[in-house]
Amino acid sequence: MERITVVLADDNLIVREGVRALLGRDAALEIVGLAADYAEVVAAAVRLRPQVVVTDIRMPPTYQDEGIEAAREVRKLLPGTGVVVLSQYDDPDYAIRLLDEGAAGYAYLLKDRVADAGLLGRAIREVAAGGSLIDPAIVRELVTPAHDDGRLSPAEEDLLHQVAQGRTVKAIAASRGEPPEAVNAEIERLFLVLARGASAGLQGALRRLRMLHTAILRRDEQGETLSRLLPGGLADKLLRDRDAAGRTERLVVTVLMSDVRGYSAIAEATDPAVLASQLNAHRRAMNAAILSAGGTVMQYVGDAVMAVFGAPDPTPDHAARAVHAACEMHVRQRGLDAEWAGQGLVPFGLGIGISTGEVAAALLGSDERVEYTLVGDTVNLAQRMQDLARPAGTVAAETTVRAAGEHWPWKPLGPRLVKGRSNPVNAYHLEVN
Repeated sequence: MERITVVLADDNLIVREGVRALLGRDAALEIVGLAADYAEVVAAAVRLRPQVVVTDIRMPPTYQDEGIEAAREVRKLLPGTGVVVLSQYDDPDYAIRLLDEGAAGYAYLLKDRVADAGLLGRAIREVAAGGSLIDPAIVRELVTPAHDDGRLSPAEEDLLHQVAQGRTVKAIAASRGEPPEAVNAEIERLFLVLARGASAGLQGALRRLRMLHTAILRRDEQGETLSRLLPGGLADKLLRDRDAAGRTERLVVTVLMSDVRGYSAIAEATDPAVLASQLNAHRRAMNAAILSAGGTVMQYVGDAVMAVFGAPDPTPDHAARAVHAACEMHVRQRGLDAEWAGQGLVPFGLGIGISTGEVAAALLGSDERVEYTLVGDTVNLAQRMQDLARPAGTVAAETTVRAAGEHWPWKPLGPRLVKGRSNPVNAYHLEVN
C-alpha cells in the first residue's frame, strides 16, 4: 500500500513528538520530515515534496500566524500539496483566513481534539485527495446563532451548516430534495438577511455574512475551478451549455493511450522521490504534446495517459491530430531521456495505442463527484493497440489509419487477435524516427 507522506511542523518539541507518535500508529501515513518554524516548514516541503503538511498555527519568529502563511507559501510553490493547520484557538476567523482563497486541500483542526476518533488521520486523507475539513467545533461556532441574532429558521441554519462544510450547491439541493436554482436563491436571500444584520452591528450576522460571501465568491470563480478539475474544453462547454452535464453524446473520436514500458522494474530500482520527479516531468511533456495537437487529456493512471481527439468539441481531423500527438509525445520523451541520461537516471520506454470509432461521452458519477467519461469499444481497442506497441512505438487500429490518411509511414502488422475480440483486428505500426 502506498503511504501518504507528511511533513510535521510545531515549535513545541513535546507536542511535535506527541503528534508524530499518534500518526505513527496509522499504517497509511509516513512522516518524512519535521520542522519547528516558518522557514523550516517551507524548506522541508520544497525539499521533500510531501503529499501533506501538518503545521501549528503559531510558530517562530513572531508567533502570530506563521502556520497560515506557511500553508499559503507551500501551496503557491507546490499547488498539489494538502495542508492541515492545527490550532489551540477556536475563533472561526482563523479558519476563514486559512480558507479565504479556496477550501480545496486545506483542513483546520483544534489541537485538543486531534486524537478524537482518528480526526487528524481523516483530515490528512481528505486534503491529500484534494478535499477539505473544518473541525466540527469550528463549524458549530460558524453556524450557531449568536445571542444577538436569532432570526434564522432551523432550515436556514441547516443550509448555513452545509455551506460551512464546503458542500456544493448541487449536493445541498440533492440532500434537501430541491432544485439547485432554489438553493441558489435561498443562499442569496440569506446573504441579504445577514447583510442587514451586519449593518445593524450584530456580530453573529457579520461573521456568517463573511462565510457566505466567501461561498459566493467561490461560485463566481466556478469556471476557473472547473477548468482545473475537468478535461480541457469541457469546463467552457459546461459554462456555455448548462444542460450538457446531464446529456450523453454519441461522438466519433480518436482515443490515444500511452504507457511507460517496464515501469514496475524502474520503480523497484529508483528512489521514490526521484521517480516522482521523473513521472511529473513525463506527464507535463505528454500533456503538452496532446494539447498542442488539439487533444483533450482525459486522465492519468500511474504512468499511463489517456487522451481523446474530437471531444468534448467535435473536430473532423481528429485521427490525424492523434497521430501527430503520438509522434510529438515520442519526440518529447526522447528529449527527457537524453536529459535524464546526464543525471544517471533510467529512461522511459513509451508505447502508444490509437483507435478511432464511436463512443458515448458523458459526465458520470454522483452528486458529490463527477468525471467526464468515454464509453465504448473504441476505448478498449486503443488499450489493446497500446499492448501491441512493444517494446515501444505507436500502433494504430485500421480505423485510425483510414481516417488519418495514408501519407503517414504505416507498416502493416497483419490481423491480430486481441483480448475481448472474437475476430482479428488489423493493426499498423507507425514507422517514424
